[in-house]
Amino acid sequence: MMQWQQLLTRQRLGTNSPVDSESARTCFQRDYDRLVFSSPFRRLKDKTQVYSLPENDYLRTRLIHSIEVSCVGRSLGTIVGNEIIKRHNLQNYIPSDFGDIVSAASLAHDIGNPPFGHAGEDAIQSGFSAWYSNIQNCLSNIQETDFNLFEGNAQGFRIVSNLEMQPRRGGMQLSCPTLAAFAKYPKESYIPENILNGYQGKSIAKYNFFQSEKELFTEVAQTVGLIRRHEDVAWWARHPLAFLMEAADDICYTIVDVEDGFRMKYIPFTNAKQLLNDIAQRSESDIHRQANTCEEQIKYLRARAISELVKEIADIFLLKEPEILTGKFDIELLSISKYASVLEDMRSETENKVIKHPDIVSTRIAGYEILGNLFAEFANAVLSIGDKAEFFKQIIPQQYLKRESEDCYHKILQVTDFISGMTDSYATNMFKKLKGISL
Repeated sequence: MMQWQQLLTRQRLGTNSPVDSESARTCFQRDYDRLVFSSPFRRLKDKTQVYSLPENDYLRTRLIHSIEVSCVGRSLGTIVGNEIIKRHNLQNYIPSDFGDIVSAASLAHDIGNPPFGHAGEDAIQSGFSAWYSNIQNCLSNIQETDFNLFEGNAQGFRIVSNLEMQPRRGGMQLSCPTLAAFAKYPKESYIPENILNGYQGKSIAKYNFFQSEKELFTEVAQTVGLIRRHEDVAWWARHPLAFLMEAADDICYTIVDVEDGFRMKYIPFTNAKQLLNDIAQRSESDIHRQANTCEEQIKYLRARAISELVKEIADIFLLKEPEILTGKFDIELLSISKYASVLEDMRSETENKVIKHPDIVSTRIAGYEILGNLFAEFANAVLSIGDKAEFFKQIIPQQYLKRESEDCYHKILQVTDFISGMTDSYATNMFKKLKGISL
């Protein structure tokens, strides 16, 4: 069973020295600040959430989405922390410590996403698969799986724990609770079926670290006392606060996608209003007293719906806390919300009216082509010699190029580091230049 005193340790990854005391900011507040001031976080301003490179400046980018998720995460964590401290008689912690951990983890949750949203992940996966089928095998099965199932969550952990603030061990040296709460999928990319043994928990839907960072995540898991699910593979139960980070993300994108879909005129006003008010539960007189335009009504109902979900999810977490601490609970908190069916209706509306809209689909296709092509070109370059390879290697920033003696696996990681770190605009312009479309 996991213990809150250990789950909330102030130990930082990569350092054994005592946590320095600083009266102005707590350990977990400094995690948040380090993330805000990092360049990978800033680049989220030009990365697709749903709408790529929108002319409408009202819509959310990955940067704005991440900030909104961190706000919801802070509320969830603080509400829960207030009760957990009393329930377990925790010493030397305050409710806002819980809120700050979830807020920092939420702020980082998309930091490893490539350009063009989830289409970017698909593009890197298929780009690698097509490229690797034409070269001599140079990877182990599990290394190959890291790329065949390339995952923005794993790239995010790689950024914050390794790539940033080199050469020091632990990268940003965030606190272990923040890093553990960040990991919705605390496992490596490949686990044999006989070890999974039919396990159906949500935490194995994806993975959260590459082979290159497996030792670092193991250190995080051991430091905070996560339950190891099997001794032969890198696979743990979630940190309890990861459930709140996941809920904050799901609340934001589900609710906000309806609002953005309405603003882009993909979702009719009546549909958006009804869906949001099925959760907000506000009377017509109240809605009109608070807002006098369609846009303001949707904004008001969005805010009320999020507020309602935050209160309910905090209650669900506290109800399920004993099961969470034993590792037995492994489903989304929102899936057992009384509003689960409404949230599913929202996702369906967004999927049918927005995600499948020709404008959105065409952009996803373009992103797919751009990243797949860039991957093949740069992967060939880092593993080849000759004039063209040298030209391409000169384009890759030195921060991504390590020693020439590095093995095939780490050289391919250099390529995925470079490509996933691109913004939508940078990737588009790079593709155009390399194809001679623009100079």
